[in-house]
Amino acid sequence: MSLCEDCIKGVRHEGEPEGKWETVNGIECYVGTPSGAVFQRDSVLLYLCDAFGPQFLNAQLLIDDFARNGIKTVAPDLLNKDPIPVDVFDSEEKWKAFDIPSWLDRHGSAVTRGILDKIIAGLKDQGITRFAAIGYCFGGRYVFDLAFDNITSVSIANHPSMLKSPDDLEKYFSTSHAPLLLNTCTIDQQFPESAQSQADAIFGGGKFAPGYKREYFDGCTHGFAVRADLSDPKLKAGKEGAFTASVKWLNQYGFEPGSGKEGKL
Repeated sequence: MSLCEDCIKGVRHEGEPEGKWETVNGIECYVGTPSGAVFQRDSVLLYLCDAFGPQFLNAQLLIDDFARNGIKTVAPDLLNKDPIPVDVFDSEEKWKAFDIPSWLDRHGSAVTRGILDKIIAGLKDQGITRFAAIGYCFGGRYVFDLAFDNITSVSIANHPSMLKSPDDLEKYFSTSHAPLLLNTCTIDQQFPESAQSQADAIFGGGKFAPGYKREYFDGCTHGFAVRADLSDPKLKAGKEGAFTASVKWLNQYGFEPGSGKEGKL
């Protein structure tokens, strides 16, 4: 399993992060907490980052937006302070020169899942009893892995990477009880339209009892849900559409908004 060039391309977004860094069971996390007094204090949305980690401003702004919609969101540092540097965005020379295979060797499934297991144990010690997971690219792989073990009760994968289709889709169907939302796009080497069609054939038409939906954002490229060029109206609409679909999916399956204000749907 590997990543593609689009996994390390993108555009920096602008804004001021509002969340806080916290250490949970030894793992550093960027945490978005709803500002209102009313939100589900026993439930957490796990934000599973792409290769740029929760240190990436784009990710922090998304986490803050989930919090504004009344959903406490925790983004563990799955990459152990070793994200791909954002300056690869600056030129074709930089992203072509980046050694993706060596980076992936440091972030294999055993290492990453170990970090996830620690953060989940730590959050349970804090009284969290219910988890949803949303993943972007690299993190999308672990949305599936957590669902395989029925640790999570709701799943959202945005342009997931490193999945085997149809194997992982069939395993999800046969083992998981978590409703699944896939936010997909036109140009995606990691989860191409052939895999998207396989997902519809396996889960669609009411066959997956817990719930299934696939959103498709025409003209968008892998990474659009977190790294889109917001100066392009189509890409901006795709990024915002994936966020809106995700909040609605969470609300539909029991992760209700609290009293967040700015950014609330």
